[in-house]
Amino acid sequence: MNITYLIGLIGSFVVVTIGMMLGKEGLAIDQVVNFMSLSSVFITIGCTIFIVIASFPVQMLKNVPKHIKIMMNTKKYDPESYIDQLVEMAQVARKNGLLALEELGNQQKDPFFKQCIMLVVDNNEADRVREIMLNDIEQSMARHESVSAMYDRASSVAPAFGMVGTLVGLINMLNGMDSGSQDTIGSDMGTALITTLYGCVLAHMIFTPIANNLRARDEEEVLCKQIIVEGIMSIQSGANPKFIREKLLTFMSESERSQDNGGDKKRSRRDKS
Repeated sequence: MNITYLIGLIGSFVVVTIGMMLGKEGLAIDQVVNFMSLSSVFITIGCTIFIVIASFPVQMLKNVPKHIKIMMNTKKYDPESYIDQLVEMAQVARKNGLLALEELGNQQKDPFFKQCIMLVVDNNEADRVREIMLNDIEQSMARHESVSAMYDRASSVAPAFGMVGTLVGLINMLNGMDSGSQDTIGSDMGTALITTLYGCVLAHMIFTPIANNLRARDEEEVLCKQIIVEGIMSIQSGANPKFIREKLLTFMSESERSQDNGGDKKRSRRDKS
C-alpha cells in the first residue's frame, strides 16, 4: 500500500478544507458551502475528463483502474528478492548446468524473468540475449511514459479550464451589470473564482501525484529488470554465485546493501543451526 500517497492526498484535502472554514471568529463549517458550485464542477472537471478522452486511445483510458492499482502497490518489485533468486540459480547452474534452470524458469511468474532464463537455456549467444532484453526494457519504459503523460496532460488541462470557468463567470457578471440586474453578480463572481480553485486542486492534488507515482513504479521495475539481465548474463558466463551477489548489490543504495548483508548473516546462522 502506498501510504505516503494516501497521507499526502488526505492531508492536503484536510488542510484545504480547514483553510476554507477558518474565519475571523475561528472555524465556521458553513463557510465550506461558499466553495461549492455545480457550474464550476461541470466546466472544470467535465471538460478536463473529456479532453483527456479526446487525446488518448480507448485501450489506455480503460486501464485507469489498473494504473491506480499499480500506483498503490509499492511491494511488487523487490530487488533483494530477485538477487536471492539469481544467486540460487547460479548455484544450480554451476552444479547441474544451464539446462537445469529450465524447471526454475517454468516456475517463474514474472514473464520477463522467465523469458531471460529460457533464452539462456536455449543456448542463445550472450550478446543476442542482452540485446533482446534491453530492447524489452526500453519498450516497456516507453509504454509506461505514455501512461504517465496522460496524467500530465490532465494536470495541464485542468487549470486551463479553471481559467475558462473564470471567464464564463466574469462574462455573466458583466452582462448582469449591463442589464441592471444585481442579483446574480455575487454568484457569477463566485463561479469565476471557484473554477480556478478547482482547476488547481485537480492538477496539483490529483493528477500530478498520480503521474509521479507511476514514474516511481516504472523506475522500480526497470531497476529489477536490469538486475535480472545482469544476473542472467553472469550465470551464463559461469561466474561465481558470491561474485554475482556482490555485482548485483551495486544496483542498490548503501542502506539497502546493509540491510541485505544483515539478511545474509541471519540466513547463514539459520543454515548452521
